Amino acid sequence: MIIKKQIEISNEEALILYGIRDENLEFIENLFGIEIFARGNLLTFKGEFEKVEKAIDLLYEILRTKGRKESINKSDILMLVEKKEKIKKEDEKEKEGIFINSKKELIFPKTPKQKSYVEAIKKYDLVVGIGPAGTGKTYLAVACGIEAIKKGNFQRMILTRPALEAGERLGFLPGDLEEKIKPYLQPIYDSLFDLLKYEELKRWQERRIIEVIPLAYMRGRTLSNAFIILDEAQNTSFAQMKMFLTRLGVDSKIVITGDITQIDHPLSSETSGLVEIQKILSKIKGVKFIYFTNRDVVRHKLVKKIISAYENYEKKSRNKYSSETKKDKG
Repeated sequence: MIIKKQIEISNEEALILYGIRDENLEFIENLFGIEIFARGNLLTFKGEFEKVEKAIDLLYEILRTKGRKESINKSDILMLVEKKEKIKKEDEKEKEGIFINSKKELIFPKTPKQKSYVEAIKKYDLVVGIGPAGTGKTYLAVACGIEAIKKGNFQRMILTRPALEAGERLGFLPGDLEEKIKPYLQPIYDSLFDLLKYEELKRWQERRIIEVIPLAYMRGRTLSNAFIILDEAQNTSFAQMKMFLTRLGVDSKIVITGDITQIDHPLSSETSGLVEIQKILSKIKGVKFIYFTNRDVVRHKLVKKIISAYENYEKKSRNKYSSETKKDKG
């Protein structure tokens, strides 16, 4: 849309801005692809709305520098444009980041899929992140939870995962509850320790702002005003997943993470709660599934190669098994 917009400047500002033979105005015209008509102290801008607004914004930026320079030339204008673009890019990048303000100041998603994941977590009440190890599923979810707590969006953060693959029989392990479950919850603690200062994490745990508990102890609870993360969800059964999802209380958010290629015994792709949830909740409004691939792995570069090698091996094994089965039937 082509618009015309007028602004008025002082005599002193006109002398600074116009330059010799109005060359500064011509430079701004060419820079933004607009027309500028100067009549005394009155300037008229004609062009596309966004370009006119940017040109006027630049003009005021030029006039703000008048106390530091007696005159402004083309190179000064170009430097101001570059400075404004740099600030704009930094602002946009900061918006993409996750504000921690602790051991880490800001966390930035490193791949387009990670960016989509973070955006989904901020927008939806239930997000399911599925993909291979090393794609930042848990780490980014924990970072988003910390940011949400610090912004006052939630009162607490609950982090949970299946403590044992075979039925979560915690009683067979030595020690008290914390000693029994800590080895199974250590990956969650790793993320917390990497993001938060020790004193802050300890204080949050003492005040129960952060709880790290095994999935077995989620039953019977209603979690309101909470940011809830279920990690290693591929190792939940159908019943466990249903139990967990129904813990969601008022003003709460759930993030579920897992890798369906690493389902542990005795579960399988037919009995894993993470596999089933894709069929059951895929069409429900307010639920978002994000699928990561090997391209999103941000660990050691060998991890991508290892994952690809395993996928190729498993694919060949399935094809071989399928061929042998067909021969037997024939």
